[in-house]
Amino acid sequence: MKQKKILIVDDEQDLCDILLFNLQSAGYEVDTAHSAEEALTKDLSSFCLFLLDVMMEGMSGFELAKILKRHPSSADIPIIFLTAKDAEEDLLKGFDIGADDYIAKPFSIKEITARIKAVLNRRNSQNISSPDLLTYSGICMNLTKKTVTIDGEPATLTKTEFELLRLFMQHRGRVFTRQQVIEKVWPQEVIVTDRTVDVNITRMRKKIGKYSSNIIARQGYGYLFEE
Repeated sequence: MKQKKILIVDDEQDLCDILLFNLQSAGYEVDTAHSAEEALTKDLSSFCLFLLDVMMEGMSGFELAKILKRHPSSADIPIIFLTAKDAEEDLLKGFDIGADDYIAKPFSIKEITARIKAVLNRRNSQNISSPDLLTYSGICMNLTKKTVTIDGEPATLTKTEFELLRLFMQHRGRVFTRQQVIEKVWPQEVIVTDRTVDVNITRMRKKIGKYSSNIIARQGYGYLFEE
């Protein structure tokens, strides 16, 4: 079986060496870059995950992530930020860019390997799903017919509610800010407030019954589908 390949981008040589050794021991193929500029010289499409430090000389990890998300060959590859910065605005900025996780230094090797495994498992489960069906436990969304069943019973969702559930189901475990939800669900010409987002999510949660507890509000951050 082909090893999953991870790129570590951090200007701390010692940290790169520690992560390299431990992730290789965990069964991953690992490459390192000590700057964002060096990372951009590599075959980015060959990796299954990027570990990016935020604070680096030259281009920051946030700037690198924006480039990765714009490029077709790397846009769908998950990103985990590694950083000493854990202020709320920094976390929000990371998730706005499209980060799948955000780990504050110092961290344990056990923690980081567990978080990497969780992100890759989520992405793998999303990739192997039928393009027409999204499922989780008793929730089944038919993306072609635009229908939803809950434990085999039909649920009547509005178009907005359907798109909200699809967004969270397709990206389970990822936090979306209200602004991101607005951009992905509502047409650009429509003016939508944060309150409108909250109201529609509340209505959608009521219609999915016991699975409403899987739609979690992260205070100060936004919403996610938590398994």
